[in-house]
This record gives sequence, C-alpha cells and structure tokens, in this order.
Amino acid sequence: MIGKIHSIESFGTVDGPGIRFVIFMQGCTLKCKYCHNRDTWNTKAGTSITVEELVKEILHYKSYMDNSGGGVTVSGGEPLLQAEFVTELFKKLKTLNIHTALDTAGSIPISSEIKDLLKYTDLVLLDIKHIDDLKAKNLTGFSNKNNLEFAKYLSNIQIPVWIRQVLVPGYTDDKFDLQKLKEFISSLNNVEKIELLPYHNLGKFKWEELGDKYELENVIPPSFEDIKKAEQILEIKKEQQRR
Repeated sequence: MIGKIHSIESFGTVDGPGIRFVIFMQGCTLKCKYCHNRDTWNTKAGTSITVEELVKEILHYKSYMDNSGGGVTVSGGEPLLQAEFVTELFKKLKTLNIHTALDTAGSIPISSEIKDLLKYTDLVLLDIKHIDDLKAKNLTGFSNKNNLEFAKYLSNIQIPVWIRQVLVPGYTDDKFDLQKLKEFISSLNNVEKIELLPYHNLGKFKWEELGDKYELENVIPPSFEDIKKAEQILEIKKEQQRR
C-alpha cells in the first residue's frame, strides 16, 4: 500500500513517550490559523512511500526506541485522512513489538477504517483545537463536533490519550473556555496527560512562501505568567508534564 508523507523525524522526543520515529503525513482539511505545518495541507503534494519502505527505515532506529520506551508516532497533516495506510503500518509495527501513537485532531468523522486503525494504536495524542464550537470554526474553519466526538469514542473504547491544547493569546486562553475544557476532559476516563503547547510563529515563513496571509501576524506568544495561569485552570502538574 502506498501513502503520501510530508517528512519524517528519526529522533523525536516531544510526540509521545521515549525516542520516537515521527512520520508527518501529507494532507489536512482543517485551516488552523496558527498552523506551523502549512505546507502539509495539500492532499496532492508530498512523497509517495510504501509501508515496507517505511518499516525498513524505522528498523534502523529500533534499538533507540526500545531502550527509551519509545516507538513510532504518525502525525500530520491529518493522519486519519490516510487511515488505511496507517493501519497497515501499525499492524506491521505491532508484529515487531513497536509502540504506536497517533497524533490527530480527530476532525474526520469516525468510520470503519478509523475504528480498524485504533485497534492497532497504543496511544492517541489528541489536539483539541477549541472547546467552544463557534470559536473553533473561527480558528480552524470547522466545527469541533467531530473533534469532541472522537475524544468520547476513545474514552469509550479505553485507548490511552494525551490531550493537547495550543495556547494562543486572544483565541484559546479565555479562562472560561479553559474551565470548560477542563470539565470536558474530566468527563473522559482515559486521559493520561494534558499538554499545554504555547503558541509560536516559527511556521509563519511557510505561509509566506505559499503566498498566503498569516492572520496571527500581531499575536505575541504567551508569557510565562499566561502559561502558569492556564496550567492552574487545567490542573496540569509539573510531574504530569514530564511524564
């Protein structure tokens, strides 16, 4: 089976436990204003690759993953757009005793293909774009309905989840929204960790190279105090952040 990838990172340390081999899939339907991987949106771009070719490359780093408690993370773009390809990859990785993680916004309606993929997924890194539906539409161009339904489904089938929230000043840092997010997370029974990801504009140049306007031009990254306040509302503990 052939998939379309944007790039790979052989020694990732922030996309799941341990040292990770991270695969960035090509293609995304969301239009997040803060996206730092703007060049992954186009579903017709990217590099074609087979599962066999990927596995061969991954095995070069297996000892590092094994010794660190790591594994393989498939990110994007939106990997659920290529669910069948990722399923075949994860199936093979499980036969090799390699931990699998899926980094997704859960914005694609749950299908039989996605349900099949989750059978071979050890961990989901779930990016909740915004807990408020109207604000989610403004930030990403789409409703958060699929996003939240996916979170509930993962809870129902008991797949471990790390919740991720990008803290964007003026967009996702309202204290009432953060409290609402905390209440939603508390309703789930499979959340191992909450990660607060401070907004940055390091991907701005990609928008400019593609001739697109970067709408968050005047947004300043959150201060240390902003981050601490959000952590307190979400009840994020230091040891939880390190885990």
